[in-house]
Amino acid sequence: MGSFQTPSGTKCPVLLETSCGYLLQELQMIWDEVGEDQFEREKVLLDIEQECLEVYRKKVDNANISRARLHQELADAQAEFTHLLLSLGERSLPLRPEKMTGTLKEQLNSITPALKEMQLRKEERVKQFRAVQSQIQKISGEIAGRSEYNDTSSSIVVNESDLSLKRLEEYQNELQRLHNEKSDRLQRVEKYMSTIQNLSATLGMDSSMIITKVHPSLNALSGLSKNIGDFILAKLDSTVESLEAEKQKRHEKLQVLGKALINVWNLMDTHYQDRERFSHVTSLSSVSSSDIYTPGSLTLDIIQQAEVEVNRLDQLKASKMKELFLKKQLELEEICNQSHMEIPSRSEMENIMNLINSGEIDHADLLMSMDEQIARAEEEAASRKPIMEKVEKWILACDEERWLEEYSRDENRYSVSRGAHRNLKRAERARVLVNKIPALVDLLIEKTKTWEEERKNTFLYDEVPLLAMLEEYNTLRKEKEEEKQRQREKKKVQSQVVVEQGNPFGTRPSTSSRRLSDRSVNGGFGNTSPLNRRLSFGIQQPGQGPNSLTSPIHGIPFSREGKKAHGQRTFARTSFASHLREETASVVSSFSGPKSP
Repeated sequence: MGSFQTPSGTKCPVLLETSCGYLLQELQMIWDEVGEDQFEREKVLLDIEQECLEVYRKKVDNANISRARLHQELADAQAEFTHLLLSLGERSLPLRPEKMTGTLKEQLNSITPALKEMQLRKEERVKQFRAVQSQIQKISGEIAGRSEYNDTSSSIVVNESDLSLKRLEEYQNELQRLHNEKSDRLQRVEKYMSTIQNLSATLGMDSSMIITKVHPSLNALSGLSKNIGDFILAKLDSTVESLEAEKQKRHEKLQVLGKALINVWNLMDTHYQDRERFSHVTSLSSVSSSDIYTPGSLTLDIIQQAEVEVNRLDQLKASKMKELFLKKQLELEEICNQSHMEIPSRSEMENIMNLINSGEIDHADLLMSMDEQIARAEEEAASRKPIMEKVEKWILACDEERWLEEYSRDENRYSVSRGAHRNLKRAERARVLVNKIPALVDLLIEKTKTWEEERKNTFLYDEVPLLAMLEEYNTLRKEKEEEKQRQREKKKVQSQVVVEQGNPFGTRPSTSSRRLSDRSVNGGFGNTSPLNRRLSFGIQQPGQGPNSLTSPIHGIPFSREGKKAHGQRTFARTSFASHLREETASVVSSFSGPKSP
């Protein structure tokens, strides 16, 4: 390859025969042959040179443009590669070229495969983001109550500036949280629906209608995806609350009806077979509302049937009110009789019977009042029981004391007769029991005072104050002992006078004399039977009770026995102490010791 120099000094490469030099030589030869002017020759060569420069300039410009484009492509590729690395969160990859050396095309060819791989990874990552975001949007819509889901994955905008695995993991965590929340809401919905079905079965309602009324998608036959929005959950919760409130209301109503049935049955002694028909109602009285799950146990029909039965029994009870009232009255009288308490009079009972006949008194209130009176009487009888037990022991001891005195007056008590040994044993036991009377009376006084202080009331025994009886007994017993002591001393003195006058040598009195003296003593004040008889007259045995009591107890009047017994009882109460003293004085005045000869 050769070159030639243009007139301006520019060198042109010579390429064989078609090169610029060959053509220029051929042009020179033509000019020489033609005889072209030198000026024209210079002008043509200058034009050729200008045209040559223009061609070179265009080529250079195109080469510069191509180089710049390669630089730009390389820079864009490097920038895109770097951006993909940053967006994908990957700082170093095996596909990334470590050094950018060589020509521009070589550098571009070295980064292009890695760039394509990164672009494929980006596309795959974008798909993952779009799928996750689509699921998030779908589940979020379901949670928000938008069960009608339309596929809007194409409209989801993925932030391609952050496609890192960390960001993808955050979306996946959010998706998992939404899945858990959806599962929890579905469980809550199922639980609500199960509760509604159980409550509806218990109340005798149609659960499918109730559930469909909350939302059609909750019905299994609808084929729709269940709505699990907050509004549906709140509506389900309110539905369950309303059903539970209705259940509680019906249960309370049946409890009232069941208790009413039990009360009427007990009052009227209803047969077991008649009670069996409503046993399912009465069984609810002792069961809480939360423990009732039996289907159909709280239906409106059952409540209506129970109401009809209660009304029927109320009417029947009204017709038997007199019988029930008398039964209660006898029960109260029995309690009062057993505890020797006051009971109301017959006249008041007749007034109440007149009110029952006229219908001016409420039967339920009357029976309730009677039950209250019986309960108070039982409570007071229970409080009196320890004292009454002591009183019975005291009365028994007084009876034994009276028997012992009668036994001591019997001159044939030591004779050999049938049953004499049994009387001896009984006399021994009676002496032991009689010796305990003072301590027993003191204990009774102490207990009675304590009872009266606690109750702020007087302890009456057959309408007689027990303390007065006990104190009177102690007084008379003391007077009796003192009088017996005086009589013993007087007898001793008289006996000594008789012995001194009748036997100056002091012979011992005979056995018959001692027995006569003993008999005289026993037949005199040693006999405590008047005291015991008076006490036994003033204190009735348990179960006998007073003959007539007119004082009311706890506000409800009743009566006991006839007027004749009432007069006798009143006489015994008012003349108790005076009779005791009179008999004691009579015994003392009639006592006479042995006379001197």
